[in-house]
Amino acid sequence: MVYFKYPDNPTFDLVYLAQDLGYFKNAHIQPKYVGKIDANQVIPLVGTGDIDFGTRMASLTVSAVAGGADVKIISAGNETLQNAPHMKYFVRKDSGIKNLKDLEGKTIAMNGFGACAEYVTKKYLRENHVDPAKIKWVAMPNEQLEQALDQKRIDLAIIHPPQSGIAQQNKNLKDLFSDWDIDHGLSGMQPYTVNGKFLRAHPAEVKEFVGIIAKTANWVDAHPTQAREYIAKRLHMNVSQVERYAYVKNLVIQQQPLQYWINTLENANQIPKGKIKASAIATNAYNPYAESSSIAYAGK
Repeated sequence: MVYFKYPDNPTFDLVYLAQDLGYFKNAHIQPKYVGKIDANQVIPLVGTGDIDFGTRMASLTVSAVAGGADVKIISAGNETLQNAPHMKYFVRKDSGIKNLKDLEGKTIAMNGFGACAEYVTKKYLRENHVDPAKIKWVAMPNEQLEQALDQKRIDLAIIHPPQSGIAQQNKNLKDLFSDWDIDHGLSGMQPYTVNGKFLRAHPAEVKEFVGIIAKTANWVDAHPTQAREYIAKRLHMNVSQVERYAYVKNLVIQQQPLQYWINTLENANQIPKGKIKASAIATNAYNPYAESSSIAYAGK
């Protein structure tokens, strides 16, 4: 039996759902939870081996690999849809914020730097002639964002599921838009990353892990209401307040979202141009549902 170290975080996550569904019951690989881990530390701790798998936006893995970390993306993750976005942007109804230009001079809070909330938002602002330098950016746990906004400690909160549903039901708040409105899902895929040493030591078990979470992802897409119920029970939330993720079919990794993040980080001068290739940071070799190990464009 191989145990993998994994965060026990208040999130919508396939590992937790797979365990609730019994998919790990007879597997040769099992989760061993190591407690709550700050979102900013998930990929760095995968790199050090303090945890074995982690799911965060691909930008963090790209940056880690560029910095010499021994990590690999081994499956896709959630998929941004119009009715299941990766993140939503909330303000107070009485804030006076009606458009992007109104955000200059305000405070925007998100669950961490270096990922979707920061780069997608700043890119969107610049494209709409808003200067990100004129905005104060702060980070706090996803589960604290709704309350901070409600208490007027921040002006805009970028909130991910499941907690975005709490903000959606707060009568004092309104959502301005989602990441679907920004790029129709191009940036939204949040893959699973593995520690390289763990991967080389346990390739068969990693393949079993990917097969389990891919099966779980397909189940979530087919049973969204039941998935929300499982997460609500785990996080002690009202199921009506739980928003879900949708997932890439079979969790097969595709080129477009990876290349989006490589290009975005290059343009932001966070990594050298041409240093990182999608094929070097990700593989479908451990996905039993994939037709090949290559990272292909959608439809191929």
